[in-house]
Amino acid sequence: MSKTANINVRIDPEFKSEVENLYRKFGMSVTDAINIFLHVSLMEGGLPFDVRQPRYNAETEAAMKEARAIAKREIPAKRYSSAKEMIDDVLAKDPMNA
Repeated sequence: MSKTANINVRIDPEFKSEVENLYRKFGMSVTDAINIFLHVSLMEGGLPFDVRQPRYNAETEAAMKEARAIAKREIPAKRYSSAKEMIDDVLAKDPMNA
């Protein structure tokens, strides 16, 4: 079967480079990998993997929310002058060390 149809995908250039490097290690191109994905999708009758929303516990959700806020500079990140200072601060807050 001749390959005459094109699919255009816009992705981050750094991501594209990482994917190209990954598939090159398998001896294939990104185009080869996409063709494999599409063929397996047809054989499976859908996506060839489970699509699920990740579930995290409340503590992890809160940490992720805080990390996003820090990244957006909505809240300041705590800074330490040394690793010892940071470790002492973390251990002081840990109820297991009380």
